[in-house]
Amino acid sequence: MIKVIEHIIKSLVDDEEAVKLKVTEEGEDKVNVEVIVADRDMGRVIGKEGATVSAIRTILKNCNSKDGKRYFIQIGDRRPNEGGGFGGGRR
Repeated sequence: MIKVIEHIIKSLVDDEEAVKLKVTEEGEDKVNVEVIVADRDMGRVIGKEGATVSAIRTILKNCNSKDGKRYFIQIGDRRPNEGGGFGGGRR
């Protein structure tokens, strides 16, 4: 499943070399996948109003039962920035 996620993400971005997947398993059936892409490709992966990432999540949800695991995808880094909050807001 991780290869499928990687293939989908790489097909959307310009900078394929910048695509990184951080996979964390929680228990026997939950897998968190953090997707890191180049800043300029972030909009392509998220899509207008989140449509693209929503479609990726739908694919994952429908494939979950195949291997008995549930996959959850997160785009980008969720560490707080210097100004508080998350993401690259104003400083």
